Amino acid sequence: METLVLIIMLLVSFSFILKLTQHGLAGIGVTTVVVALFAGMSWKYAAGLSKTQIADWLGNQSLMLNTAVFVVVDVACQIAFCFFHARVYAGERLPRFQSVVWQILKWLPGLLIFPVLLSMLTTAIFSMSGVDFALIGWGLAGVLTVCVPLAVVAVRALFPEEDMRLELLFLVNIIILSLGVIATVNGRTASNGTGAVEWAALAAVVALLLTGAAAGIVINRYK
Repeated sequence: METLVLIIMLLVSFSFILKLTQHGLAGIGVTTVVVALFAGMSWKYAAGLSKTQIADWLGNQSLMLNTAVFVVVDVACQIAFCFFHARVYAGERLPRFQSVVWQILKWLPGLLIFPVLLSMLTTAIFSMSGVDFALIGWGLAGVLTVCVPLAVVAVRALFPEEDMRLELLFLVNIIILSLGVIATVNGRTASNGTGAVEWAALAAVVALLLTGAAAGIVINRYK
């Protein structure tokens, strides 16, 4: 479970950097300052957490199911940004409302990055026993101030094509959504398994698929 959460955190961080590559210097600077200030000002809350409390959170089914909703909303915002930005990148002029939504989503760094930063700060506090908590918090803020812009430059150098970075952002968020559902459900299923085959339901699904495929072929041929 902890390994899966760690993978999700790494993907969220990569998605955050990919999102920043769509910004100019002003956007990168403002977002970097926001996340750095969050890390620096969260040291009091992070210092009050414990490994036992975090383990209890991961084992709380109700809390994890609520977290799944949080993950879905954040990923939906990132995917919506990808669709809007792809249309703008292709030269399409967005309607006024969609243009406003696109700008809001563009400046939204992603809600999941903040729990990731809090987890990083908590881990740093646990591993640096005896060091002043405020120093650790603001030290992490300083590291983020330097490392976030450098990471953006590195990703741009590695993936110079903007459309490729946009596709990566889309795919990474799809993976985050899939892993997030697996992690938050944590082995819990909505219904009990069964070995019987529901032939009527199976036939209905097959018929629906065949009908849709036939309709698609006809529409594609005559339109």
